[in-house]
Amino acid sequence: MSPQGNVILVGPMGAGKTTIGRHLARLFNKQFLDLDHEIEARCGADIPWIFDVEGEKGFRQRETALLGEVLTKNNIVLATGGGVVVSSENRRLLSASGYVVYLAVGVDDLYERTRQDTRRPLLQVADRRKAIEHILRERDPLYREVADLVFYAQKHSPAQVAEELAGKISLAAD
Repeated sequence: MSPQGNVILVGPMGAGKTTIGRHLARLFNKQFLDLDHEIEARCGADIPWIFDVEGEKGFRQRETALLGEVLTKNNIVLATGGGVVVSSENRRLLSASGYVVYLAVGVDDLYERTRQDTRRPLLQVADRRKAIEHILRERDPLYREVADLVFYAQKHSPAQVAEELAGKISLAAD
């Protein structure tokens, strides 16, 4: 059974929100949206460029404005950016706008998944593992604050994870 309303995925960069979200949207027959992709489409620029020109603060302002707009839609699966929970306004919007799933992934898995990634501004540092540890330490409590479900997403393929997650969401919806 498909849950009513929106399903919102939060979690650190590299958790699989976009890939798993696409699978979930198909399984639930919902529209899929990726907040970072929506920001890039609206700005006509990629996120690293926005960070370079406007800084993280400018990016976060754009993120909050678009999040509020996107969450007026119904029957979507939304993959958010890893830092969306940093803003208290965003956390309020997320909690009020759907069933929120925290895709939890350990530091080792996140490091492996993002090791070669050059598109994540906060990971363009000398010690990527240390940056991931710091980000998780800061954000994990915020992800948990907004989550209706904490789901450990490091096992199996994205399609298998989505199917298992869909089952848990459907049970919660009953």
